[in-house]
Amino acid sequence: MTSEPTLTHFRDGQPRMVDVSDKAATVRSATAEAWVRLPGAARAALEGGENRKGDPLGVARLAAIQAVKRTGDLVLLCHPLPVTGVDVAVTLEDAGVHVVVTVRTVGPTGVEMEALTAVTVAALNVYDMLKAASKAIEIDGVRLLAKSGGKSGDYVADERG
Repeated sequence: MTSEPTLTHFRDGQPRMVDVSDKAATVRSATAEAWVRLPGAARAALEGGENRKGDPLGVARLAAIQAVKRTGDLVLLCHPLPVTGVDVAVTLEDAGVHVVVTVRTVGPTGVEMEALTAVTVAALNVYDMLKAASKAIEIDGVRLLAKSGGKSGDYVADERG
């Protein structure tokens, strides 16, 4: 029989921040992705450089980095972490704008939430930059692609067909 997983962020039904002071600092990384699906008008505005607000992809890259640094403020029970590196890729693909962020740290807890927050905020900035061209822009496919380090070990997401 499988036991139910322990919810570490709750004790006696109350939310709490997990105490990681006894955990060893190890090298950890996480990579996440998001997609911004562009209707024709939004794609045309992006490809034609006709956006009065500026470059949506450049803004998204900077937004992702800022989001990593602010994750502890946005995700209520998340520890603020000493981030040691952030790699951001924001590319225009046939399926839309693809955002991939990898975050690294040396610390007692992982950076999955930082990577997921980064791709989400980057996608929101693409929407904000292109919403004048179309309100039908969609954000989807936000997911963790991989993580390494820590007690739970490594994880790699299944390929999507």
